[in-house]
Amino acid sequence: MSVAREKILPVERATEFVRRMKVQGKRVVFTNGCFDLLHPGHTRYLSEAKKLGDVLIVAVNSDRTVGELKGSGRPLQTEPERAEILAALAAVDIVTIFDQATPRELIAAMLPDVLVKGGDWPLDQIVGRGEVEAAGGQVVSLPVSPGYSSSQLIETVRERLEGS
Repeated sequence: MSVAREKILPVERATEFVRRMKVQGKRVVFTNGCFDLLHPGHTRYLSEAKKLGDVLIVAVNSDRTVGELKGSGRPLQTEPERAEILAALAAVDIVTIFDQATPRELIAAMLPDVLVKGGDWPLDQIVGRGEVEAAGGQVVSLPVSPGYSSSQLIETVRERLEGS
């Protein structure tokens, strides 16, 4: 088994990992998303998120929820593939896959010290903010890298294929 795959945990084990890290005094950072086509905007974002603490947990939307969020034909990569790619990144400590419409339940169970989302999410719309702040944690909105978008990459590929 690859090291990357060892970093992919079911929700229950990921939650237990977070508890252990907090007992050890580690600052836990949490983020979530679809991560359908990984691009430099994602890697920059995850690297910056990791700098906010000791441990970075990435929760990945299940294939079912990506389809609901992004529409027909998405995701392009399966949840195990997306999780493995994320787990291979040095900045990422643990990856878990969640199947709810939002990660609120998972965030409430983990109560990370820092909840991070991209700057395209206004603070008042970040799911889990209330739970994290009520537990004494902070919510951080990181700037997005302009010019990077999985949806835009997909559209560019479609346009090029149609033009050839």
